[in-house]
Amino acid sequence: MAVPSYTVVEGGSIITPRGFRAAGLHCGLKKTERNDIGAIVCEVPAAAAAVYTTNIFQAAPLQTTRESLVNGVLRAVIVNSGNANACTGKQGDADAYEMRALAASSFGVDEQDVAVASTGVIGENLKMDCVRDGISRLADVLTNEADGGEQFSQAILTTDLVKKELCVSVSIDGVPVTIAGAAKGSGMIHPNMATMLAFVTTDAKIGSEALHTLLKRTTDNTFNMITVDGDTSTNDMLVAMASGLSEQKKELNESHPDWAAFAEAFAAVCEHLAKAISRDGEGATKLVEVVVSGAESAESARAIAKTVIGSSLVKTAVYGADANWGRIIAAVGRAGVPVNPHTVDIKLGDIVVLTASQPVPFDEEVALEYLKGDTVSIFVELHMGDQQATAWGCDLTYDYVRINAAYRT
Repeated sequence: MAVPSYTVVEGGSIITPRGFRAAGLHCGLKKTERNDIGAIVCEVPAAAAAVYTTNIFQAAPLQTTRESLVNGVLRAVIVNSGNANACTGKQGDADAYEMRALAASSFGVDEQDVAVASTGVIGENLKMDCVRDGISRLADVLTNEADGGEQFSQAILTTDLVKKELCVSVSIDGVPVTIAGAAKGSGMIHPNMATMLAFVTTDAKIGSEALHTLLKRTTDNTFNMITVDGDTSTNDMLVAMASGLSEQKKELNESHPDWAAFAEAFAAVCEHLAKAISRDGEGATKLVEVVVSGAESAESARAIAKTVIGSSLVKTAVYGADANWGRIIAAVGRAGVPVNPHTVDIKLGDIVVLTASQPVPFDEEVALEYLKGDTVSIFVELHMGDQQATAWGCDLTYDYVRINAAYRT
């Protein structure tokens, strides 16, 4: 296995890259005392890019953020949890714009340079008195100390059980460049974005156009390859900001000699966050990984991997530690892409259960023990080409129904 070009920064957070501060606190949007409003602020104009949910019903903050990103620059992101501000009509639009204006005034930046994100219950108006109070207090607690990153990561969570974050360092022009990420997501997760918010910061010198190209390409292979329950939300957003405050000599683009190393490190952060969302799926007990190889095209490999990882029957079989490969091959066959029905191999971890689309003897007890683990890998070899793809998800449990049956209460 190749040695990665990056190293993990232990204890790093969203504000480890130079130029960033963050904060989070409780303002009253949630019924619990958990943080529910947070911000990331850059001390200089940051090159910025974003990708959004594919759901036709898009929450008000997404349009606000799109308008802010017209020039590819941001200074701040203001985020609330507990309320999605989605399907809230003209009032929701007005509230999102007010959040942007309040944050700009509080943080001393131009209104055009503020992104807005929300997550939580759909169809309820924001408690703007709480939002106003929260934003006014955030400015006093913004910090580049570790606690700022911690409080922000907590502020974006909804049904999540744990925060999701990673920070890495990579050498560019012989000097260290830092990339960090924080995300939330646990349910209503499906390929092509999910009910997730994710934020990536870096001190790399990179233009907004190159950053957007990298972000879109990386998203297709990470966040767009996860599923928990097959639903895509109204609020999904991934925002990347680059302060440009590293000591590297030349601006990064695809012709830079260290571009591949930077792209690998950037992808590592996004993949870690995507897998963390899958592992923390509502009610989940294990992370499930599906690796499809030998496909005719990358698109075919992705389609099959996402179909298998999204199958409720596969997910329940994994939960029950049932080595039912029939559910896997059935999902492969309904993915809507060409498959040779005579050449498919399937493995559960190292356990071969199917060769050339025919069952082979395997030890059920060994398979049972493997499937009881907290990470399950399913390998599908098509023997049709040289393309592959990986998707991530989780098992489907009784607790998923319990959590979502009472989401609003």
